[in-house]
Amino acid sequence: MNERALKVGVVMDPIADIAYKKDTSMAMLWAARDRGWSLHYLEQDDLFLRDGRAHGRMRELEVYRDPSHWYELGEPAARPLAELDVILMRKDPPVDAHFLNAVHLLGFAEREGVLVVNPTRALLECNEKLFAQQFPQCCTPTLVSCSEPVLRAFHAEHQDVIFKPLDGMGGSGIFHVSPEGRNLGAIIEMLTERGSRQIMAQRYIPEISAGDTRILLVDGEPVPFGLARVPMAGETRGNLAAGGTGITRELTARDHWLIEQVQTMIREKGLMFVGLDVIGDYITEINVTSPTCVREIDDQRGTDIAGLLMDAILRRLDSRLA
Repeated sequence: MNERALKVGVVMDPIADIAYKKDTSMAMLWAARDRGWSLHYLEQDDLFLRDGRAHGRMRELEVYRDPSHWYELGEPAARPLAELDVILMRKDPPVDAHFLNAVHLLGFAEREGVLVVNPTRALLECNEKLFAQQFPQCCTPTLVSCSEPVLRAFHAEHQDVIFKPLDGMGGSGIFHVSPEGRNLGAIIEMLTERGSRQIMAQRYIPEISAGDTRILLVDGEPVPFGLARVPMAGETRGNLAAGGTGITRELTARDHWLIEQVQTMIREKGLMFVGLDVIGDYITEINVTSPTCVREIDDQRGTDIAGLLMDAILRRLDSRLA
């Protein structure tokens, strides 16, 4: 493995607005900068296509481990994305039309040899909630539908059910409907937009009280510790954005079995950074767009997950040269 300096682009939400204490993208940027790699910052709106080539209004970026001054940006300059070696696609969901168009534009950079993490084809193919359904042996009973009668029948069968949109993040739009079915009709009507949008229903997993565990895979290999996001009192959502508390734990034998079920496909798709969400014995989501929880695990366990990712990126680039 050589020590050449790489040019790293990052497409992310406004860096001024991140949660400095826990932002995973910052860990990646620090790890890249620690290796002497140059950083080039873009937001989604900075991407454009001209005459079949992807460009971006890039700004040189410096990052610091200082909560009062964590970045400095240079002046924007429009340049071909092909000048970069790697682009980290770290724009948070929702996976809306704007996000998908940005991914398509990054695909033009891939055609010119830029390594995009995660690959654009995988970002387009792998809806985070639906992707997990390719492994039904790993999932609690699940339904995807926009039909109120079908959704009501699923609730009648399983009694205790979680309803959620297919494109949300951070626990937004998630509803727990208990056996008495209170507000079931209103919830279905709202989430499906009166039957015009598919949503997901899953049998409730009571082990959520012990946490919704995020398991991170770097180039297909699991980090040995997961982050159990334990719901706050009165909540069914463990997401940190919904007030959950993050507690690290070692992976269990069941966790490793679940990982083995998905590893082959994750590697086939070239996914370099993936987050599995596990409640009890089940995978509920496979996160590929902008997985988080690196900082919490690093802080509690002394790991260097972003460093592992940078090493994997360099190996991937070196294997291309070889």
